[in-house]
Amino acid sequence: MNKKRSFLQSISAAPHMVWAVLFIVTPMLFVLYYAFTKEGGGFSFENFTNLFQAIYVSTFVRSLCYALIATVICLLLAYPLAYILAKLGEGRQSLMITLLMLPMWINFIIRTNSLISIVHILGFFGTPVSVILGMVYNYLPYMILPIYTVLSKIDRRYLEASMDLGCTPLQTILKVVLPLSISGVISGITMVFVPSVSTFYISTALGGNKTTLIGDMIESRFLGSSGAINYYMGAMLSLILMILIFISMWVMNRFSDEKDGGVIV
Repeated sequence: MNKKRSFLQSISAAPHMVWAVLFIVTPMLFVLYYAFTKEGGGFSFENFTNLFQAIYVSTFVRSLCYALIATVICLLLAYPLAYILAKLGEGRQSLMITLLMLPMWINFIIRTNSLISIVHILGFFGTPVSVILGMVYNYLPYMILPIYTVLSKIDRRYLEASMDLGCTPLQTILKVVLPLSISGVISGITMVFVPSVSTFYISTALGGNKTTLIGDMIESRFLGSSGAINYYMGAMLSLILMILIFISMWVMNRFSDEKDGGVIV
């Protein structure tokens, strides 16, 4: 019986394995191959050494800094909003979640373009502020939802016990709610930081072509003008970006595993 069940499980998993190999593993292998190939063919470290040029180093640093700032802002905005949502009644929660997700039903490009007039009025167009604002606007719901999900599942008896033991509301949040919601915070950080560090259209639309991020540079190497196109350098930039994303996700998952479930102090 166990052998039959194991065989059926293997068969049911086969389509997923084929999908992963065709559309995840194979493209990554192509990126790896072209990253270490020079123009005209042949193995080369030339693309890797070019990464240390000032233009690439500054672009990577800028992308990481902008993504980090946007993630921190999203966290500061999302946590109190998620906490308020978690304390509402079920009917009001559903309404607020629907209103929160409503902008996400609109196309990403349309949402981003809708900010152009606003940042022009505020005088931020073409500045780093407008790019970071675009990241926060587009990715804030991805920070709110995982935090809200964790907060809504916290046993209310913990909060009642904290208040009975003399904790103030602030102490309850810091010593009970925050530790128990850390897994949602880590998930939210991952879901915001990863797309922020790899974004390209936000900086193009709101940065006025004055702010270049790593995503913009990769796009230009594949789809830019004839003088900028360099598939091999584009593959190397994509490879390094994937490595950075994998590292950040590994760090977040490792931290989340250590803090899973939270520790009440």
